[in-house]
Amino acid sequence: MSLLPTATSTDVQEQQPRIAVLPVGSFEQHGHHLPLITDTAIACIISQEIADAYRVHLLPPITMSCSHEHAAFPGTVSISAKTLYAMIDDIRASLARAGIHKLVIVNGHGGNYVLSNVVQEANVDGPAVSLFPLGADWDRARDHAGLISDRHADMHAGEIETSILLHAAPQLVRDGFTDADYDGGSRPFLLVQGTSAYTDTGVIGFPSHATADKGKAVLASLADSFAGHLEILGLSS
Repeated sequence: MSLLPTATSTDVQEQQPRIAVLPVGSFEQHGHHLPLITDTAIACIISQEIADAYRVHLLPPITMSCSHEHAAFPGTVSISAKTLYAMIDDIRASLARAGIHKLVIVNGHGGNYVLSNVVQEANVDGPAVSLFPLGADWDRARDHAGLISDRHADMHAGEIETSILLHAAPQLVRDGFTDADYDGGSRPFLLVQGTSAYTDTGVIGFPSHATADKGKAVLASLADSFAGHLEILGLSS
């Protein structure tokens, strides 16, 4: 699996895409069985599925983002929300100069709350930017794949993330995921206390339920759901 697009300038010129896809990941702990690049890898995997199915300009990922809730665990590195906002703003300006005025941000990290504000502000004068996958997209994918856990209970390094990587990048999944389940409960003060207040291992979820077949089905559902985001941005699939 390559995390970077390999298109040439000539490829883009011939394709003439009207929309760009930007994966946004993170560099944060994912327990003992998944790497720090998990969210980046998943954002790139989803983005590649999209690029295989639709005419888009696939961009390389933003690999560090707002992971402050994981700061208590070794290896995690964050950037500020304002830095992430500025990076996306600069990328949008560069794309616009190249004649691409539509953007979909594929977010692999749930803690990137600022991306919702980025999208809201970008669309004040008309549909220009969409955030993908939304909660409904994830829920539809979970149902389609027959996942056992729900989105709240399976928040981090659990069934869905492990399943996606078992299918698309199994070399990133270490032994021990079948014994790594951790129930983080309701987590009412996650923003105040951080992840370490609700998990000893870094996992909040149920990776023991993960399979490669579930990961494949999740990705297929997400690729189908992307058509709705194209439509709302005024583009046909």
